[in-house]
Amino acid sequence: MVQRARIRLLGTDPKVLNQVCDELKKISERTGVRMKGPIPLPTKKVIIPVRKSPCGNGTNTWDHWELRIHKRVIDMDAEEKAMRLLMRVSVPEDIRIEVELLS
Repeated sequence: MVQRARIRLLGTDPKVLNQVCDELKKISERTGVRMKGPIPLPTKKVIIPVRKSPCGNGTNTWDHWELRIHKRVIDMDAEEKAMRLLMRVSVPEDIRIEVELLS
């Protein structure tokens, strides 16, 4: 039975996230490993209320800032050549990548 790798990608910019997913697709096509995905997961919205007045005087007025975290999941066969190429992919600073080996 072939071991599988589950790759989770998280980031704030969906365009950059899709570029990294495209690089992983190219790796799977070059090495000939099976790949499922990228599967988009629900976007997490983090809303932060911030007081408009820095000194605290005046009326209670608030700004609401929102941060969206986009997620993708990719499953691929964990062959040695594909995993070596996967570790060499240049990932931007704002993208977080997690690789988990499944049996």
